[in-house]
Amino acid sequence: MPRHIDYYFSLQSPWAYSGHRLFRDIAASHGAAVAVKPVMLLDLFAETGGLPLARRHPARQRYRIVELKRWRDKRGLDFHLQPRNWPFNARLADGVVIAAMQAGLDPEPYLQRAFPAIWEQQLNLGDAEVITRLADAAGLPGRDLVAKSGSDAVAAVYEQNRQDAIAADVFGSPAYVLDGEIFWGQDRLELLADALKSGRSAYTSEP
Repeated sequence: MPRHIDYYFSLQSPWAYSGHRLFRDIAASHGAAVAVKPVMLLDLFAETGGLPLARRHPARQRYRIVELKRWRDKRGLDFHLQPRNWPFNARLADGVVIAAMQAGLDPEPYLQRAFPAIWEQQLNLGDAEVITRLADAAGLPGRDLVAKSGSDAVAAVYEQNRQDAIAADVFGSPAYVLDGEIFWGQDRLELLADALKSGRSAYTSEP
C-alpha cells in the first residue's frame, strides 16, 4: 500500500508556491498518494489563532520578507516578494482545483501554472478570465471549471477541507499530513522526505 499524504494549502500562500514542486517530487519519488485539499486560509487562521499578514506585528512582517528571500534562493525560484495582485480572494482559484477533481481531472497541470502566475507573472487570480486561461493552458476545460468553482458542491468540499484541517491540527499553509503527523511549512519538506524514506512510525504530541 502506498503511503498517504493530505496536502492542505491555498493558492494564496507564497510558502505553498515555493514548496510545491519539491513536494510533488518527494511524493512521487516515494510512491506516496496525495490527497489535494485546498483550504480557505483566513477561515483557518480565525479558527486556530493565526492572524492575516496585515494584522501581524511589524517585526513579524519584516522577518517574513527575509525568509521569503532566503527560501527563494534555496529553492532556486525567481519571484516577486510583493506581487502586484496579491493578496486576492483565492476562493475561485482554489475552487477550480476542487472542481477539476470532482470532474475526475488531475489539477496538477493547473497548479503548476497558477502558482507562478501569481508570484512570478503577477497575474490576478481573483479574475475569472485569468483563471480560465490558466486552466485552458493546462489542458483543462477552463470556463466549465470556473463556472463550477462557485457551486454548492465545491463550496461543501472547501468547507469540509477546513474541518478536516482543524481536526488534523493543521493551522497554516502548506501542511503535509503523513499518517497523522503534521509537517507544517515548506521548510519541513526535507523532514517529510526523511520520514517517508525511513518508514518510521508517526511522531505525536504525546510526551
